[in-house]
Amino acid sequence: MALEVKLDCSGVDWQAVVELLRSVGMGARPLDDHVQAFQASHTVVFVFDGGLLVGVGRAISDGVRQAAIYDCAVRTAYQGQGIGSLIIESILDRVAGCDVTLYAMPGKEGFYERFGFKGMKTAMAKFTREAAMREMGFTE
Repeated sequence: MALEVKLDCSGVDWQAVVELLRSVGMGARPLDDHVQAFQASHTVVFVFDGGLLVGVGRAISDGVRQAAIYDCAVRTAYQGQGIGSLIIESILDRVAGCDVTLYAMPGKEGFYERFGFKGMKTAMAKFTREAAMREMGFTE
């Protein structure tokens, strides 16, 4: 497996991004929303295996104090091969010095704990898709 890491949005097949996100239970928004979110992000990571998009991730940040990681996903057949770690490490390198928060899919918290992430006692969220997020286990 010869992985290629891309750290910008030029030439990205956005349909492939949405299909990857949807394949792992993410990406419920329209394609244009995902394009805008990635293009407006401080940091983006796209991982390819021979031209096949196998992983994505992004962070929004002020670059100094705060960052938040979103949309980290690895194609199911490629999970457990270090691609998720590559994505997280690439993002953390680019927001070094910032406090970083992230949303983890319920049940995936242990993966992020390996990078020093801890559960928060005071975090709260106001979602536009409140019922869906509750059903997926993000909120009480």
